[in-house]
Amino acid sequence: MSSNQATAAGRNDSNAPDGGRIKPRALIKFLLPSLIGIGMFLIPFSTGDGINIGMGMLADGLKALLGAALPAIAVAVLCLSVILTALIKLTRPGWARDGAANELFDVEPLWFAMRVLGAAFALMTYFQVGPGFIIADFTGGVMLNDLAPVLLTFFFFAALLLPFLVDFGFMEFIGSLVRKPFRLIFGLPGRSAIDATASWMGSGTVGVLITTQQYEQGYYNRREASVIATNFSIVSIAFALLVTSFIGINQLFVQFYLTVVVAGLIAAVVVPRLPPLSRKPNSYYEPVGCRLEEENTRRVGVLRFSLGQAVAAETAPGPRALARSAMLNVADIFLGLLPLVVAIGTVALILAEFTPLFTWLSYPMVPVLEWLRIPEAQAAAPATLVGFADMFLPAVLAKDIDSELTRFVIACLSLTQLIYMSEIGALLLKSKIPLKLWELVAIFLLRTAITLPIIAFIAHTFVF
Repeated sequence: MSSNQATAAGRNDSNAPDGGRIKPRALIKFLLPSLIGIGMFLIPFSTGDGINIGMGMLADGLKALLGAALPAIAVAVLCLSVILTALIKLTRPGWARDGAANELFDVEPLWFAMRVLGAAFALMTYFQVGPGFIIADFTGGVMLNDLAPVLLTFFFFAALLLPFLVDFGFMEFIGSLVRKPFRLIFGLPGRSAIDATASWMGSGTVGVLITTQQYEQGYYNRREASVIATNFSIVSIAFALLVTSFIGINQLFVQFYLTVVVAGLIAAVVVPRLPPLSRKPNSYYEPVGCRLEEENTRRVGVLRFSLGQAVAAETAPGPRALARSAMLNVADIFLGLLPLVVAIGTVALILAEFTPLFTWLSYPMVPVLEWLRIPEAQAAAPATLVGFADMFLPAVLAKDIDSELTRFVIACLSLTQLIYMSEIGALLLKSKIPLKLWELVAIFLLRTAITLPIIAFIAHTFVF
């Protein structure tokens, strides 16, 4: 909204950060959709299987409904992505020369190759034809039978429901409320608090989706988007419960999650102040520029000002525009992101399971773990780095370690490293956020170096 539009909004009392009357109609248009978004993304519910959020419960319901058909659906989606991309690049139909279709299908050769590779891996795994290292249960099988069904169902509802959280004023409301502490502590806009909360309560991928959308709409600059995506996209509480259950430390979940929060917050303060994130420019995404306005709360209180910013929901897109945007988001995730996740994730798992690469890379970690007084350092070392390939691999490698303290440390570390190429990493590389592969590697190593001593100190001092 321009300054002239804001002034006009203040005159007609629909958006009145200067102390004017806020119309009930505008307040309702902010509250009702935002409450739906809060209920779907930010409020945890206790279920028979543990803790979940509304959107996750819908996704689980769809997953249970489709069941064994989901891997076949994933294969069909991956093949459709390749076919449509090839046809549109070859025939160049008029309807696909600009707009969303052009952006989705007119991709660079590297990304087209990734789509082909993802579809090929899925086909081989589904029909169990091809090299054993590709179609094994713990490589291609993990991606097609375990991860792809979750992504299909989870992202379907995430894309449909995300507008309720970000398009009706809730981002503006929270952003105005907490902008000062977030600027002071993290050097970030207050609205990034929503990314962090959505990640912790829902999924790190949801946090990245929100960050990408806010960056493309001009609310985050390049540095802010890069920092938020790589420091606040923590895995959900539900996944944290899964990790503790798998690795055998369920009885320590409260201490475990508090340790993750403390280490993660310290890393979020330190990592953005180091290269490569500190060298990111403060420029905005060129097609839209900066859409944030200077906020002046001197004439009214912070709460009243924040509410005035939130009722800008009166200018939110109508149902038809929202539905179109949601369906385009679904298409982009299914046809653009899913092939990339399957391709990169399968390759990463092959390297982790069938080559000694991560064992070799982890040799320097053995003396570090010994210095931190972590038992069974030799066995634990590969688990400290293999998380770069997939978030669940550290738990798999550490499951049979006898020391409960070591399993606790590995489990905490796997959640604070954040950069997982099978999911978050693939999503970031595919997005317009300016992050390169080598930068993701550097951020992963920085987060490991910063959080590992903190986790070890807490484990030795307060837990064991």
